[in-house]
Amino acid sequence: MLTTPADAPATGLPSTAADAPATAVPTTSAGGPATGVPSSPAGALATGVVTGPETPLATAVRTVLDALAAGVQRRGGPVPPGTPEELAAEVARALSGPGGDDALRRLTELLAYGSADPADPACAAHLHCPPLAVAVAADLAVSALNPSLDSWDQAPAATELETSLLRELAALVGYSGEAAGVVTSGGTESNLMGLMLARDQVLGRVCGRPVQLGGVPGAGPRPRIFASAAAHFSVRRSAALLGLGEDAVVPVPVDRDLRMDGDALAAALRASTGRGELPVAVVATAGTTDTGAIDPLHTCAALAAEHGAWLHVDAAYGGGALLSDRLAPLVAGVELADSVSLDWHKLGWQPVAAGVFLVRREETYESLARRAAYLNPADDEEAGYPSLLGRSLRTTRRADAFKIAVTLRALGRDGLGRMVDACHDLARAGAAAVRAHPRLDLHADPILTAFLFRYVPADPAAADLVNARLRRRLLREGRAVVGRTELPGDGPGRVRLKLTLLNPNTTADQVERLLGEVAAAGRAEEEAL
Repeated sequence: MLTTPADAPATGLPSTAADAPATAVPTTSAGGPATGVPSSPAGALATGVVTGPETPLATAVRTVLDALAAGVQRRGGPVPPGTPEELAAEVARALSGPGGDDALRRLTELLAYGSADPADPACAAHLHCPPLAVAVAADLAVSALNPSLDSWDQAPAATELETSLLRELAALVGYSGEAAGVVTSGGTESNLMGLMLARDQVLGRVCGRPVQLGGVPGAGPRPRIFASAAAHFSVRRSAALLGLGEDAVVPVPVDRDLRMDGDALAAALRASTGRGELPVAVVATAGTTDTGAIDPLHTCAALAAEHGAWLHVDAAYGGGALLSDRLAPLVAGVELADSVSLDWHKLGWQPVAAGVFLVRREETYESLARRAAYLNPADDEEAGYPSLLGRSLRTTRRADAFKIAVTLRALGRDGLGRMVDACHDLARAGAAAVRAHPRLDLHADPILTAFLFRYVPADPAAADLVNARLRRRLLREGRAVVGRTELPGDGPGRVRLKLTLLNPNTTADQVERLLGEVAAAGRAEEEAL
């Protein structure tokens, strides 16, 4: 069983009560009503945050930290052992327990016990990071104060803070002062926004009327979106939601690293325009989910401009490279995009959610502008009270910018960049360990912090079955959380395992031991066939 290093305070849940991170309790004016778990039924209506060390919120936070430690200690590994049915029964028992003061402790301990712990070195399947303690504490402040960014008078400081943060992140991408954006729930929402603006700008220009008002025209050239065969599934989902249809997305072939083929993109665009179709957008991926592959951004930008298409770059994963002097050159050209998706709950170590959507030119945002008299009346804005309502697809919206801003001030780009580099080094060490193992096969060297590999059974025909089953064995036994995916193409031999390494406190030795667990599970599955 792998364990989290004792000297790793920056990320993850505490393994014991003594390791629990100290969390500051925010306060407002004295005499306000109390917040937190009531000590009696009459306290159930208590709200707000007050000064003093013994507020209901302070008591509740201590309860949560103790329960987190107890749940993690009981779990003892990266994921609870057992089957989904067994865990469901445990959840049902906890939910049926008594109410009152014990509910918070009992259910928090259950959540910690029943979680896949991204701080554990053996939890390395997904783009699921262990959040920084400072970001978790900042998130608590937002939960306690509960600002909503749909109007200035619900979130005065948070409104200005998000605006300032987005200017900073736009500069990091390489955008000028003409950029604009919003904090989102993640890459899926950001990709939807990018493709919606692409539809409104490009299709609206061709049909001569606002698409957001009249809808997608039934006549005229068929709209097309070009994305690599390894692009995120949200590209197709967005096309469906926008009335273009999933079939509007043209998959562009990829190379062995799952990187878009620039020549294939050029050919696809030429063929499409030759058929009288309308290229609305090119979606370039900067950091595919499986391999971290980065599409040729300069080529994508040139081809999109040549065909009058919008360029959206999905940098939800690869945007973290902007923090690293070593890796930033990999995403050179991102500044040419009309819009960009970033996710700081991946290579930014933020609690979910911490997505960012940016556009290069603020005026392209115009189709999202909305006026609601009860939220952003024109005379308020004329008087200097700004509104972010027209920046987002959502109305009520949490101040998720706060934790990102706090983290950037606490660690700086250099501090976060060192964490990115540590995870990149870890992935390269893991890939080297796979190459050295007689029963493991590496698909390709890591580009960012993830790599694909597989266990090689004695019978090659059983490879897909054994790799799929060994992953479930590791989950069932509570030993490891390893990713699973499939390479593009048809037929057998496509199943691959995946490590996504986002914990900078993990060591190369721990990754090597994790790979040993994978190989042992593979041998056990071979014997069970």
